[in-house]
Amino acid sequence: MVVISSCPQPLPAPLLLQFLRQQIGLSDNALELGLKQSQLEQAPLPVVLWRYGLISLEQLAQVLDWQDQRP
Repeated sequence: MVVISSCPQPLPAPLLLQFLRQQIGLSDNALELGLKQSQLEQAPLPVVLWRYGLISLEQLAQVLDWQDQRP
């Protein structure tokens, strides 16, 4: 399923990308795919990563919790 939004999504913060690499353990290739699809679909990166099976539901919750703790 593809999610397409009419609202452009901002580029992910460098800290989010660092968190995904270091804490979640995503490879550069997985992040590249997620970023590309996120921009194409105008969907949030964590949701795209989960939908494509690059992160688990538990990891998605961990990323969303991490994002909620940021100002």
